[in-house]
Amino acid sequence: MSENDHDRITGFLLGLLLGAAVGAVAALLTAPQSGKKSRKQLVKSAVGTRKRIEKTAGQTRKRIGRTAEDIRKSTEDRWEDLADDVKNRVDDALSGAKKRLG
Repeated sequence: MSENDHDRITGFLLGLLLGAAVGAVAALLTAPQSGKKSRKQLVKSAVGTRKRIEKTAGQTRKRIGRTAEDIRKSTEDRWEDLADDVKNRVDDALSGAKKRLG
């Protein structure tokens, strides 16, 4: 999965959580009940939303960490392959030059 896909998924999840929070607040503010009860529900909803956001953020951090590690390993492997290829070409060129020179 590309970095762009990760960004789109993360953005979608954060938007979903934010939309849920805004919807909950709107529902509480328009509910026909006492202000004290509404405030209590609002605090409860905010705490739940905060926990969901923290959980999602933690999962996203782990995913980003794994992706960064994958990129690091891939880059490291590519550099090693490139170094081996250059070494082989130099060895071949030196071997050819030695044959021609004597």
